[in-house]
Amino acid sequence: MTQIPPISRRQFLNLSSFGLGGGLLSVNSPRTQKIKSLDSIKFALSWKAEAEYGGFYQALATGIYQKHGLDLTIRPVNPQTNSTQLLLGGALEFNMGSSLNIFKAIEQNIPLVTVASMFQKNIQVLLTHPGVGNESLADLIGKPIFISSGARFTYWPVLKQNYGFADNQIRPYNSNVTPFLVDETSAQQGVLTSEPYTIEQKGGFKPIVHLLADAGYNPYSFTITTTRNLVNDNPDLVHRFVDASIRGWYGYLDDPQPGNRLIKRDNPEMTDNLLDYSFRKLKEYDIITSGDAETLGIGAMSDERWKAFFQSTVNLGMVDSGLDYHQAYTLKFVNKGVDYYRNSL
Repeated sequence: MTQIPPISRRQFLNLSSFGLGGGLLSVNSPRTQKIKSLDSIKFALSWKAEAEYGGFYQALATGIYQKHGLDLTIRPVNPQTNSTQLLLGGALEFNMGSSLNIFKAIEQNIPLVTVASMFQKNIQVLLTHPGVGNESLADLIGKPIFISSGARFTYWPVLKQNYGFADNQIRPYNSNVTPFLVDETSAQQGVLTSEPYTIEQKGGFKPIVHLLADAGYNPYSFTITTTRNLVNDNPDLVHRFVDASIRGWYGYLDDPQPGNRLIKRDNPEMTDNLLDYSFRKLKEYDIITSGDAETLGIGAMSDERWKAFFQSTVNLGMVDSGLDYHQAYTLKFVNKGVDYYRNSL
C-alpha cells in the first residue's frame, strides 16, 4: 500500500490551494455599476482565466448572475494565492476544488464542503509520442514519465496500482515540454485542454492522449467549494450561485463567445486558437455533460461516486479509513435535471 505522509493543517493551507502571498486578479460584471440590491460575492478560480472556467465567465457576461441577484467578482489566481485561507477568512465566498483536496481538508478539521462538480471527467492526461509503441498506458512500464511533485500524491499511486508503474520511472516535470519532445520513449503529464496543444505547436506532431479518467483516476474536479457556515447560514445564496453557474455552462457550451471575450479581458495572454482548442476538447471528450450530468444536469454529484472515490483513496493509503467523507459534500444544491437549468437560460 502506498503511504502518504500526514499533512498538517498548516501544510494543507499552504500547499493544497497554493501559498498565500500573491495578489489576486479580478473581473466584475461588465454590465452595469454595482446595484445595491444584489448580493456581492467573490469566487476564486484555481488558475488564470481559461476555457476550463468558461461557464462562470459566460454567466457573468450574459447577466445570468445578476438575474439571480448576484454581483459576482471572479478572481483568477497566481501560484502564490492561498484561496483556502481567503475562503476561511471571509475574503471569498466560493473557490474551486477537487475531491482529494476536500478529503484532506476534512481530515484537518477545515470546515469546507463541495456543493457542485462542473466536470464529470477529470482532465488530467499522460501524453506519448505516436508510432513508438506507447499506444496505451500499459506500454509505459519501465519508461520515463515526466510528472510534477504533486502528482506523486494524486494520480501516481493509482497508476502504480493499475499498471504496475514504479517510482524509478519518474522524471521531474516543470511545465517545460522540451525533455518530452527530445525523448520519444517518454510520457509527460498534462491537462487535456492545454499541453497537447503546446506539443502540437512546439513539436509539430499530435501526441497520443491518455485520459486518466479512463484509467481509474476520476475524482470530482473543477468543483465549487464553500464553507460549512455559508451552507448552513445562507443556503439561498449558495443555491443561486450554483444555479447561475450551471446555467452559464449550458450557455457557454451552446455559444462560447460571450464568455471568451471576458476570459481574454481577464487573461491577455490567452489566444483565440487556444480557447477554440480547449473548448473543442471539452466537448469532444464530454467532460461536462457526461455521466450523471446527462440527466441530472451539469454540476451533478452522487453519493455512490463519492463513496467509490473515498474507498479508492483509503485502499491506496491516501486518506484515513476513519474519515467521515460525507462531510466533504452535499447534494442539496445540484441534480435538479437538465430541463430545470435550460428552461431559465
